[in-house]
Amino acid sequence: MWAMQAIGYVRSPYRETRQVPKGLGAKHEAEGILEIRAEFEDGLQDIEGFSHLFVIWAFDRAEGYSLVGTPPSDDRPHGVFATRSPRRPNPIGLTVVELVSREGRMLRVRGIDMLDETPILDIKPYLSSVAPERLRRGWLEEAEGRAAGKR
Repeated sequence: MWAMQAIGYVRSPYRETRQVPKGLGAKHEAEGILEIRAEFEDGLQDIEGFSHLFVIWAFDRAEGYSLVGTPPSDDRPHGVFATRSPRRPNPIGLTVVELVSREGRMLRVRGIDMLDETPILDIKPYLSSVAPERLRRGWLEEAEGRAAGKR
C-alpha cells in the first residue's frame, strides 16, 4: 500500500457539489486559489512560465464507486473510466486550469471545478503534443450531436 499527502488545498467559490457547472456546454470559468503548503513552495519555482496547469486532486467527499453510471451530459450509461464521475475506485480528480498569477505559494487560477478545501495531490505543467484535429471526444461528441438535434 502507498500513501499520499496533500501538497495544498483549493480555495474555490464552490462549497457544494451542486454548485459546480455540469452537463453539456458547462463552462468552468470560476477563479480560485491553489494554496500550496509552505514546505512545498520551492517546488513552484518557474511555474509562472506556463499558461495552463494540470491539477491532480482528491475527491475527498466522494463515497464508494460505481463502474457504470449516467453522467449529467448524456442520458445513456457509460463506464466510470469514460467519464469524469467522482464515484471512482480511486477517488482522484484531474483538472486543467489557466494560471492567472502567482503570489508566493498562492496560485490564482481560472477553470476551477473543485470544492473549497479540496486536497491537491500534485500540479504539473499542461503540455500536449496531440494536434487538436487528432483528438477524439468519444461518446461526449455523440451526446452533443443528439442534444443539438433536439434544439
